[in-house]
Amino acid sequence: MKKMKKTDPNLMGLISELKTVARENDAPIWRDVARRLEGPARNWAEVNVSKVSKYAEENDTIVIPGKLLGAGDIDKKVTIATYRASKSAVKKVESAGGKVIGMLELAGSNPKGSGVRIMR
Repeated sequence: MKKMKKTDPNLMGLISELKTVARENDAPIWRDVARRLEGPARNWAEVNVSKVSKYAEENDTIVIPGKLLGAGDIDKKVTIATYRASKSAVKKVESAGGKVIGMLELAGSNPKGSGVRIMR
């Protein structure tokens, strides 16, 4: 059986950059996120904002290696870095005072990955 390769150049660039940040800063969290994104998209995390609200603390920084979905409500100010996010999820997070950013933006501002949690 032939192994399928990723074809999205943006995704391949993101994976490569995350591995570079992990290697340069000795930060295994970015390598872990890159490896999760290398896997099949059907195995990626799909996290609803209600789950973020349930498990996150106020002012937490969360990485979702997959997609943030808009089901449920959120009442905490959190920063969420994800590969994709639905419009309703972004709207709900921003109305609660939080923000949704790209993974490279978070990796650039926090190269060591300290205080960052992976949510699956």
